[in-house]
Amino acid sequence: MKRLIATIAAALALSGCGYNDFQRLDEQSKAAWSEVLNQYQRRADLVPNIVATVKGEANFEQETLTRVVEARAKATSIQVTPETLNNPEAFNKFQQAQGELSGALSRLMVVAERYPQLQANQGFRDLRVTLEGTENRITVARNRYIQTVQEYNVLARSFPTNLTAMVFSYAPKPSFSVQNEAQISTPPTVDFSNPASKSK
Repeated sequence: MKRLIATIAAALALSGCGYNDFQRLDEQSKAAWSEVLNQYQRRADLVPNIVATVKGEANFEQETLTRVVEARAKATSIQVTPETLNNPEAFNKFQQAQGELSGALSRLMVVAERYPQLQANQGFRDLRVTLEGTENRITVARNRYIQTVQEYNVLARSFPTNLTAMVFSYAPKPSFSVQNEAQISTPPTVDFSNPASKSK
């Protein structure tokens, strides 16, 4: 009987100190991170088809294509494990590689505006629409992950739950960082209905 009472008391103490909240948010952050990875992989899978389609356009800038291929290779070569979420250095390395791929793809799409035959290619138009949808999904997945991590980190730093974090070694998790926070909710534009509005 005493053991049962002690068990119940311990459970209540852990619950009151945020232990259960840590478990819940940890699982939510892992699920949100998995979705981010799924969408990044979806984008990476699009790149070979985009490159192959663009290669069919005579005199297309080889340097631009090379940068896209190299950026994809770098982004997909980074091994991502569950521990990445608790390793700011590895997380930032992964984030930087994905950012380089985003930049290379954006540059490719801007250059593609100069080729009317490519713009008239139905296959390229379909890939462009798919890429735009994928960029939107990436933004949504990133925002969901950021929100979950923010909740987790507030719990890890607030009293008295920070005591629980210290006892169980629940360190704050790394999150996405951008120079302009507005970018986090604005997916890259790859719609060329108004080329004049694009920055070069």
